[in-house]
Amino acid sequence: MIDKKDPEFVKNLMSKKRLVETVIGQLTGRFNIEKVWIRDMLHFANRITRKILSHTFAIFTNQYLNRKNLAFDGIITI
Repeated sequence: MIDKKDPEFVKNLMSKKRLVETVIGQLTGRFNIEKVWIRDMLHFANRITRKILSHTFAIFTNQYLNRKNLAFDGIITI
């Protein structure tokens, strides 16, 4: 079966897929998003929003420090 898709399009799509999988991996690993204990939908929305907001803040901090966007390990040093 011959693939009629443009190779550049497939390369771009795979790059976006890798980025999305990395972000999902960081949210589940670093922010414990898979263990969200909720009492109601308001608390659920609040917790998810805080976790996504902290992830976004870390990306903006990395951009400000001229680092890679998803390199969170060295943002805070003790």
